[in-house]
Amino acid sequence: MDEVRNTLLDTINIPADIKKLKPEELVTLSNELRQFIIEVVSNNSGHLGASLGVVELTIALHYVFNTPYDQLIWDVGHQAYGHKILTGRKDVFHSNRKYGGISGFPKMAESEYDSFGVGHSSTSISAALGMAVAAQLNGEDERQIVAVIGDGSLTGGLAFEGLNNAGASNSNLLVILNDNNMAIDPNVGALKEYLLDITTSRTYNKFKNDVWNMLGVLGKIKPNPRRVIQKIEYGLKSILLKQSNLFESLNFRYFGPIDGHNVTHLVKTLSDLKNIPGPKILHVITTKGKGYKFAEEDQTKWHAPGLFNMHTGEIFRTTPETPQPPKYQDVFGHTLVELADLNTKIVGITPAMASGCSMKFLMDKYPKRVFDVGIAEQHAVTFSAGLASKGFIPFCNIYSSFMQRAYDQVIHDAALQKLQVVFCLDRAGLVGEDGATHHGAYDLPFMRCIPNLTISAPMNEEELRNLMYTSQADNYGTFVIRYPRGNGVIPDWKKPFRKLPVGKGRMIKDGQDIAILTLGTVGNFAVEACQLLKSEMIDSAHFDLRFLKPLDTELLHTIFKRFQHVITVEDGALNGGFGSAISEFMTDNGYSASVKRLGIPDSFIEHGSLPELYKECGYDTAAIVSAAKSMVGKKILSKVG
Repeated sequence: MDEVRNTLLDTINIPADIKKLKPEELVTLSNELRQFIIEVVSNNSGHLGASLGVVELTIALHYVFNTPYDQLIWDVGHQAYGHKILTGRKDVFHSNRKYGGISGFPKMAESEYDSFGVGHSSTSISAALGMAVAAQLNGEDERQIVAVIGDGSLTGGLAFEGLNNAGASNSNLLVILNDNNMAIDPNVGALKEYLLDITTSRTYNKFKNDVWNMLGVLGKIKPNPRRVIQKIEYGLKSILLKQSNLFESLNFRYFGPIDGHNVTHLVKTLSDLKNIPGPKILHVITTKGKGYKFAEEDQTKWHAPGLFNMHTGEIFRTTPETPQPPKYQDVFGHTLVELADLNTKIVGITPAMASGCSMKFLMDKYPKRVFDVGIAEQHAVTFSAGLASKGFIPFCNIYSSFMQRAYDQVIHDAALQKLQVVFCLDRAGLVGEDGATHHGAYDLPFMRCIPNLTISAPMNEEELRNLMYTSQADNYGTFVIRYPRGNGVIPDWKKPFRKLPVGKGRMIKDGQDIAILTLGTVGNFAVEACQLLKSEMIDSAHFDLRFLKPLDTELLHTIFKRFQHVITVEDGALNGGFGSAISEFMTDNGYSASVKRLGIPDSFIEHGSLPELYKECGYDTAAIVSAAKSMVGKKILSKVG
């Protein structure tokens, strides 16, 4: 792809600058904006395909509507790179997702043009309806509220809750369905087939275009002809599609489908829709990765490709001389296949993350034993519980931050009924550049208060394999395994599985001066810290608890009888988490040791590289060493003396 010199884009700093352009110039601006996104993302990794797919739509929206007074809500937020560039952040777009830079998602605190924070999916319609009702209450009858929902977000239950409520209102709300048939992986479910029927019905679409053109002519003769003929059009839809329109059944006025890459037609359509009151939906057909052939040809791979050569499409990978450990999600995926070979009752459930969590490996081998339920975490949990109630063992893999959306289902449908569901919480702890909306900071506190739950965290990939094996070997009820994004150690794939004693920890290193208690992969920080403390004349002991629930009380009694100084380390929120559980045990059993808790503080952590964020939160190797030195400093002096 040849580099394009930005001429029009150089003149655009805010949306008001776009309005100065002639409609035909918007095509050139679209090409330049698309090229700019490709150039920047190739050198600074981020979400690529989704933003390329809405370039023309983004420009048309800012051309037609009076932003930021008129408000745009992007769902999901990784569609919004073009929006950020056109709303005053072009010169800092290179800092996207970097520590101290702009967020990879719309963020209210970052810009007045970001009407609502959107990192998780399916929230836009509910938020937009709230804004539209607020505009009514404030007497702002001319204010336009637009929700752009795409990349599979309409498969989420919250989106339908919003549609149901909005259709019963009289609010001035426009929902734009960005239909690209993709989330990260291809969309699934009956809604996908329904939208495909609408998209491919030539008879209906020809009729729709003819009616729309006719109404434009009639508008010169009689006011509001579109409202007059709407009932005729609705009746014909039922015949042509052999069913009523889903959206109009919810009392939305439905328009489309139209080409989402024809920017001038988008401008005309949006200009017309501005003048139609009440809830309405515009169905726009786009291609994820549009304009970059590599992204169009493999949309899943180019959802967030990392660094790449924009000319050749080569995605850069490190090629060190020594073999690199696999990612935790890949260890999960391959291990699940091994376990499924051994146990025919094992099934896999994923809410639209088959590639992201590596459920795709099981899907390839046993396609009838894997269920992608769409972006629907609540349904994923209760569906898993239903399977478990009939003797199957569901491995339900949900990212930690997305599990927040299914909390009631974990309590009511799984734990309360003591059902054997294995929840694998991928991306637990800090996740890096995706930032506050994606950090898996809260699963330990909100899970540990639920009865009938086993909660575990592996220190490395081999431990992950053994915990997965343990979770299905016997019925322990609802079983949680949390693990991070990234790499650790290379597991010995030939080594037989080992059933771990549930609720039992282990001593990694003995010592005399201070005890370091860890849960999960942060134990590797403690291993490094113990080595450094040795040079500081501090003899530290290290214990990997493995389980937050049930706690290894026998081991804890031994620790608190021996040590007056204890450090707890966790990759999760300090409030109510692992360290809190240890402190509660100490208090409840009458011990009086000095305890220092390290983990994620009581604040939302923004985006950045993991080393930067670990340092900021204060629970990396250096932080453990510093805490230990501070706690036993007097003893060091006495040794030196």
